[in-house]
Amino acid sequence: MRILLYTGKGGVGKTSMSAATAVRCADLGYRTVVLSTDPAHSLGDSFDRRIGNELTSLAPNLWGQEIDLLHQMDKYWGRVQDYLNVLFAWRGMESLVAEETSVLPGMEELASLMQITHLAESGNYDVIVIDAAPTGSTLQLLSFPEMARWYIEKVFPFQRKTIQLARPFMKRFGGDMPLPEDDVFDSIEELIDVLERTSALLSNGKISSMRLVLNPEKMVVKEAQRAYTYLNLYGYAVDAVVCNRVFPQHLADDYFKQWKQSQQDNLQFVEEAFHPLPIFKIPFFEQELVGETMLRRTAEEVFGAEIKQGGVGDPTTAFYVGSPQQIFAQNGNYVLSIPLPMLERDQVNLHRSVVDELIIRIGNWKRNIALPTGLARLEIAGAEYEEDRLNILFEREDDEPEVKPQELQPNRWEMLKSRLRGAAG
Repeated sequence: MRILLYTGKGGVGKTSMSAATAVRCADLGYRTVVLSTDPAHSLGDSFDRRIGNELTSLAPNLWGQEIDLLHQMDKYWGRVQDYLNVLFAWRGMESLVAEETSVLPGMEELASLMQITHLAESGNYDVIVIDAAPTGSTLQLLSFPEMARWYIEKVFPFQRKTIQLARPFMKRFGGDMPLPEDDVFDSIEELIDVLERTSALLSNGKISSMRLVLNPEKMVVKEAQRAYTYLNLYGYAVDAVVCNRVFPQHLADDYFKQWKQSQQDNLQFVEEAFHPLPIFKIPFFEQELVGETMLRRTAEEVFGAEIKQGGVGDPTTAFYVGSPQQIFAQNGNYVLSIPLPMLERDQVNLHRSVVDELIIRIGNWKRNIALPTGLARLEIAGAEYEEDRLNILFEREDDEPEVKPQELQPNRWEMLKSRLRGAAG
């Protein structure tokens, strides 16, 4: 079972790459489903046919789905949202405002991603390809578990048994505050359970691979850098970068001369920024990338012409295995660890070009690393070379709060579910 998620800045070609990957997987004999979680669906446009909110057969071994966010919201959050609507209306909110307020931030994107869990657990598919929403919306998934914990603790600070005891007193003394029924707590607990399974599935590098799609333009590369850093920070396996719309060098028109040179400079920047990940390049085709013929042509450019399960041309291959970038706490400070095998320590030169970017120079080789907010505000206290990894120490000030952004605390999910069960368990 493999899950392949493509993300990147809006308009870079995530949908085309997702569709091309799905077509190749289906041609290899894998039972493949390609999902669009982007609210502005264009997956059907790539296949040049209509794809609805239910699984649609597109070819032998291939199904597609453009997820209906309203349907997913009703499925995973409907009962709780109904109660919140009543509660907020009781507090005097207008019905439309209450309905909007009851939607948990990021719930639309996450409800879509939870469909992946149900498809993966069905056992009906070998490969799930995800055409994800633009980078910012996809990254909301990473902060959602923490946000859900805060929301549940603040909005639902009461336990089932307490509510059961309070309900008859409220009715006897004429209290009209709406109280949640047991099915509301059941819905919340089910939501947390699905969140747990989704998080475990997408963070399992043996099952899931994140792939960044970009164009050779500086602004696009910078955003992809930040996405790459945060995906590593939260333990999501990134195994490849796809660089789309690269101008062929044989273009003779002077109009493209400056564009080609700019792209060549940015391609070098891409190699530096994402080393040691493999970089796949897709040329700027002479015609629009629509329909299965062009999708197969794209797959050949990326994965090769060979069609063989387990071979080089198999998109389900993990193209990079390892931890290219790690961030962890050590003695009250933080360490950014980067693999740099066979390196002499006196070759390393570190400096910052801007606040949130670190540049590592080793001879003529350079790498730009986008720093997460938590590290960008800290000073570099030193660096050391240990077991083929360069460890860069960021010193935390005494008044700086200690955080552990790289992963959730152990047993966090069990703690959440036990709070929801309360004394009723």
